[in-house]
Amino acid sequence: MSDERRARAALSRLAEPRDLVVHQLLGQVGAAETVSRLCAGHGSLARFAARVRTLNTDRDLEIAARVGARLVIAGDDEWPVGLDDLAIPPWCLWVRGPLSLGAAARRSVAVVGSRTATAYGEQLASELSASLVSRGWTVVSGAAFGIDAAAHRGALAVDGSTVAVLAGGVDRVYPAANGPLLARIAASGAIASEVAPGSAPMKSRFLHRNRLIAAMTRGTVVVEADLRSGSRNTVGHASDLMRPVGAVPGPVTSMLSAGCHEEIRSGRAVLVTSAEEVVDLVGDLGVDACEPLRGMSLVTDTLPINDLAVFDAIPFRRPVDLDTIARVTTLGPLVVRGCLARLESSGLVEADSGTWRRGRPSRR
Repeated sequence: MSDERRARAALSRLAEPRDLVVHQLLGQVGAAETVSRLCAGHGSLARFAARVRTLNTDRDLEIAARVGARLVIAGDDEWPVGLDDLAIPPWCLWVRGPLSLGAAARRSVAVVGSRTATAYGEQLASELSASLVSRGWTVVSGAAFGIDAAAHRGALAVDGSTVAVLAGGVDRVYPAANGPLLARIAASGAIASEVAPGSAPMKSRFLHRNRLIAAMTRGTVVVEADLRSGSRNTVGHASDLMRPVGAVPGPVTSMLSAGCHEEIRSGRAVLVTSAEEVVDLVGDLGVDACEPLRGMSLVTDTLPINDLAVFDAIPFRRPVDLDTIARVTTLGPLVVRGCLARLESSGLVEADSGTWRRGRPSRR
């Protein structure tokens, strides 16, 4: 293992994500020298002393190998290039599972939402994710309860690609109840984390984790979120990175959808209701566009105004004569005759011994 890779593995143990001092040192002197300075602990770097005393990179690498995890750094083929857009990218990624993270991220969507989701939200997240992976997209989420778990399950249900980005080490099952789900993701997809194996999923690390989900994907969709949902933090990161954001509406009476509605109302998110609309939002211009939804149309929708008036004047159940139609429409007899001729030629009305009855307008 190169000094650069080993040093970045050490940094994932020594420094918290987004540490500005460490980031600046990396840019100035490189990873190996940064670790050396942190270990020396001079001046303001003395704050790392406690972690330096317990640093054992060989042990971290052994734990990773035991669970089938690998180290990925910037420049590797497996590195999601979207992470380079972050002001402070991760020092490295620990990745577990057979899925190539870089390739998967090229056509990926983050599906996030509330931990305390309703049955409505979980069903939508699952169906949306299943439809997305069926179209060749990867679903990325955080493996939390609620919407995250439903998104992963929906992708797995159709043997699709899914990535779980964790706030703790890739060897730690959190939440514990999602152990079977994480095992399935590790078996066919990928689990990724920017902190060293064994690291605890602290609250601050969840917020750091959210920026990775937003950055490595083409866009973010929030399915169900209340006003204080952590998924709105992911939306904020995506918006800052100029990634498209979609939000799925819910009942206006449900506070668990109030966060989605506020994102739409503020203009930070676009309303989406289907996988087609999500792909239209995050996909390639002109390639992934979807047709706008249209209601069922009738031949009568395009009739000139006089023809429509004559058609409306003819009852459904009984035929009427020319004088009756003229009286109802207040149109002259000659005008009515012209309208009737056009309506008859299109099959909308039928003539019968000087009277007219309705035909059957076709749908299109």
